[in-house]
Amino acid sequence: MLSNLKIQSQFLTLIGLLFLCSSCGVSKSLKEQPKLEGYTHKIPERIQVNDTLFTVGINQLRKNKQGLWELYIKGDPLEIGLANGSLTRELLQRQEAIFFSKIDQLVPSPFKQKLLIKVLAWYNRKLSQYINEEYKTEIYGVSRYAADQYDYIANDYLRSLYLHGAHDIGHAFKDLALVGCSSFAVWGDKTTDGSLLIGRNFDFYAGDDFAKEKIIAFVAPEQGYKFMSVTWGGMVGVVSGMNDQGLTVTINAGKSDIPWIAKNPISLLTREILQYAATIDEAVAIAKKREVFVSEAILVGSAKDGRAVTIEVSPNNFGVYQVENTSQLICSNHFQSNAFEHDAKNVKHKQESHSQYRYDRMGELLDDYLKIDPKIAVDILRNKKGLEDKNIGYGNEKALNQLLAHHSVVFKPAQLKVWVSSNPYQLGEFVSYDLNKVFNRFDPLVGDDENQVFNVLIADEELNISKDPFLDSIAYINYEKYRKLRHEIIQIIDNNGKVRPGLISDLKRANPNYWEANALAGQYFYNKGYHAAALKEFKLALTKEITTIPDKERIEKYVRKIGR
Repeated sequence: MLSNLKIQSQFLTLIGLLFLCSSCGVSKSLKEQPKLEGYTHKIPERIQVNDTLFTVGINQLRKNKQGLWELYIKGDPLEIGLANGSLTRELLQRQEAIFFSKIDQLVPSPFKQKLLIKVLAWYNRKLSQYINEEYKTEIYGVSRYAADQYDYIANDYLRSLYLHGAHDIGHAFKDLALVGCSSFAVWGDKTTDGSLLIGRNFDFYAGDDFAKEKIIAFVAPEQGYKFMSVTWGGMVGVVSGMNDQGLTVTINAGKSDIPWIAKNPISLLTREILQYAATIDEAVAIAKKREVFVSEAILVGSAKDGRAVTIEVSPNNFGVYQVENTSQLICSNHFQSNAFEHDAKNVKHKQESHSQYRYDRMGELLDDYLKIDPKIAVDILRNKKGLEDKNIGYGNEKALNQLLAHHSVVFKPAQLKVWVSSNPYQLGEFVSYDLNKVFNRFDPLVGDDENQVFNVLIADEELNISKDPFLDSIAYINYEKYRKLRHEIIQIIDNNGKVRPGLISDLKRANPNYWEANALAGQYFYNKGYHAAALKEFKLALTKEITTIPDKERIEKYVRKIGR
């Protein structure tokens, strides 16, 4: 409900003290290097055509009019990594700065930062043992273009490895509320043409700046299948993607314990599936081979199979969930396979989190339509209301559209078509791509044409889906105002400050149906000793749709304390 900065700082300090002297295996891991023999070590210099177009031989990075970066890279693992790093160097350095600036926010003490760095080295001491050699080589190539200012944390290559586990670590710390992804698949009698259709919101939130520069990567590796993914600077793993065989992967976090050692990051497992699997059975076989360190549901859609399943993985369990006698599959943040039916953490997560609520809301919205097409899928992903169309406040994590998504995607695997959202959140225009056309436009550009400036459009603009009308509403303006006011009052509460006149009333007015506004007001009043005012706000919050059971119980606890 409120800022977790102090809790996070205390936790990191504790872990640092516990493992300060635990250096077994760390020294060796710090010297680890990937295998580079037999790969292309030299690539052409980057040519900057203008502010939004860069080329490295036949590889290219450019920005479309919707603000999405389009990246094309081809070659062996090292060649792909080097080209990726060279083309996106400003973007990957920017993302790295965003991630590591969190250290200063979470742990401002220089002494505690040193402890944290030791923790990172200890925690990731065996990370490279679990990662596919091919991807270590590619990550090494990308890391050659990382910034030098963070060498005190680890060398460029190790930092890049660490960052590929950021998603896993982020959702392991449930209280950070970094993730709440939603996805669904429909096919057969549930779609307009009978073919498979998949929609997903990737609600991984690491700050507004992190989500500003999105990359749509089109990758043509020497081995395996060509594929596309929605990603960011420095990231070679996949969180949402489709290959040229019509196989798709999207990931939804499950409930995890805090892991004590890093293993294979989920995004690299899904990258391997995307690059080397053409069917559901092949995807399952790959997933079984890899050891992971958090719990994750991987929704796999397959044009060849004409359906979708979820592969559910955890450090100690594995399951596959497939539906029977229905042509739709829904996935939020809890597991559904028999393997996890009696898993205590999964059961508790369903009961206490917003996962089941969003699951039910997806089912409700899918039931509203006899047949789903891409436009309807986008409308569902953008929906901001609760069950039975209840107004639950903008930004509520019980809504499918939590107004914090990094990106949103719709796939039509049999046609190799994909629609990708543009900023802000999933409200901007969804840009349409056809993988056959995209790779055909890039692949001929070889030989005498390798330095050609690529001016051709690769998007199917006539199939783009328009921006959400909500963007032009007073409600959207008020929501953005609410987010700023929310940040302001949280800082005041954390620092025991005093609110300026009108702040609390402006906060509640900007997002009147959202429980959090009243809870924040109540927290401020309670801390100042204004118990009557605090009680009024807490009781108002309890009349609204509170995100989780623990949030509700915290507010009820304040009500009881004031009553005493």
